[in-house]
Amino acid sequence: MNNSTRIAALSAAITAFVPAVATSASAAEAVGMASWYQLPGRTACGGRHNPEAMTAAHRSLPCGSKVTVTNLSNGQSAVVTVVDRGPFVRGRIVDVSRGVARRIGFINRGVARVRVARL
Repeated sequence: MNNSTRIAALSAAITAFVPAVATSASAAEAVGMASWYQLPGRTACGGRHNPEAMTAAHRSLPCGSKVTVTNLSNGQSAVVTVVDRGPFVRGRIVDVSRGVARRIGFINRGVARVRVARL
């Protein structure tokens, strides 16, 4: 089993156990914790993961959705495209790419309290 197959199998297994907490109404805007991630291979939406792209992983928004992610501690924001599923850590509402985390100012800390608003 290669790494891509392992990651796909792990994602499917985790997805089966993670409850969908956001409905379409609550997914329009949410405040909570974000983290950044970097994985090799393909995203759940089919493209290659680019750690410097303005992309994010969200549990319920459709692939290709545009959202604004705002770091509430410094007011910096970025418009990102949903290209993956996640986060799979309880209490987090979005995972962003390393490039987004750098742009909105939480690359060193790893997590931040953010507002996610669908465009």
